[in-house]
Amino acid sequence: MKLYALFFKRIFDFVISFLAIIILSPLIFGVYIVLLVVCKSSPFFLQDRPGKNEKRMRIIKFKSMSDEKDTDGNLLPDVQRLTKAGNFCRKYSLDELPQLFNVLKGDMSLVGPRPLLFKYLSLYNNEQKRRHEVRPGITGWAQVNGRNSISWQQKFKCDVYYVSNVSFMLDIKILWLTFMKVIKKEGINQSTERPMQPFDGNN
Repeated sequence: MKLYALFFKRIFDFVISFLAIIILSPLIFGVYIVLLVVCKSSPFFLQDRPGKNEKRMRIIKFKSMSDEKDTDGNLLPDVQRLTKAGNFCRKYSLDELPQLFNVLKGDMSLVGPRPLLFKYLSLYNNEQKRRHEVRPGITGWAQVNGRNSISWQQKFKCDVYYVSNVSFMLDIKILWLTFMKVIKKEGINQSTERPMQPFDGNN
């Protein structure tokens, strides 16, 4: 693997995430306060996901849904729990900001395949498993090439393409395209109009 992927990429991730946390700290704190009031509980969403080499890591995001339950104690459907503040966060990808701390820690990268669920590991074919050869990212090649408008197979092809072609210039390109898509609100995140359907295998 290229020297950038082996060494300089981690330095790039650390420096940029550190600076981003400092610069965006007023925004991060503001979103934290709003969601703390709206959710009436912790404004963070924590979940274990497979990281590099399928090692367990815990992602942190801002919570976009409330914890409202029905009379039987079951969580209400996502569409009913999505708050206005949470929807706004999704629209501008603000819910992803806490993952800068995942990057700072070294569990994630700014750019890489998105960390998915453990239950999908047994469903990948050998080629798709290559997405775990690098640290997962806040954004990636699949996210700037359609995300929820393309099939899972196409997403994984994008992930594997990235793994095979990691470079500084490709990372800069993906970060720029991500920024432009967020500004234009072109669906970096899933939404109620275009939800991410669960991956059920390659058949």
